[in-house]
Amino acid sequence: MKTAVIYIGAAFAEIAGCFAFWGWLRLGKPIAWLLPGLLALILFAYLLTLVPTDAAGRAYATYGGIYIVASLVWLWLVESTAPDRWDIAGASLCLIGAAVILWGPRG
Repeated sequence: MKTAVIYIGAAFAEIAGCFAFWGWLRLGKPIAWLLPGLLALILFAYLLTLVPTDAAGRAYATYGGIYIVASLVWLWLVESTAPDRWDIAGASLCLIGAAVILWGPRG
């Protein structure tokens, strides 16, 4: 459960950080949006170091599936655009892949 919380926190920190840059460059928001964006990206990177695995690449690969789902939640809640069935199907496949990477037997 702790790992899931770390991944979810990292995903929303990364999305918020990237959205701050998006807001500044694409939506005309003030440059002051960059500071909280940078702090969110630092938090994202820190959180990924807390994942209990010996291989950073495996942590990042698993994170990718979580990030995709979190991005669709952001799309829905922040950008007021509901994910369609293709978004949900694709995200489901990504979560299955992330689970295989994270919990697959190692030998």
